[in-house]
Amino acid sequence: QVQLVESGGGLVQPGGSLRLSCTASGSILSINAMGWYRQAPGNQRELVALIISGGSTNYADSVKGRFTISRDNAKNTVYLQMNSLKPEDAAVYYCNAALRYYSDSGYLRALDAWGQGTLVTVSS
Repeated sequence: QVQLVESGGGLVQPGGSLRLSCTASGSILSINAMGWYRQAPGNQRELVALIISGGSTNYADSVKGRFTISRDNAKNTVYLQMNSLKPEDAAVYYCNAALRYYSDSGYLRALDAWGQGTLVTVSS
């Protein structure tokens, strides 16, 4: 069983900062890409930032220069440092990981795993 557990969401004033964390656990062999997506009410889920195993990153235009994604491969953890937050950044943020893991029966499987989401509210 593979799980992604997020933390770090909350209420912050415009211009403030938050740091999100997401840790993957289970019989994981490898994680290729890890990323953060967000979904605001009435909107589709959108990519915020992505980091692949080699360290290359990709950001949505709306967060470039304000958000930084990083990962600790030894801990199977990805972080999202969010600075200069704006009201339009408010959303449920979801962690995603493209990984390979061993099933209970011992087979190696690929999985596109999602966390449960963490709420970010930006308001004065």
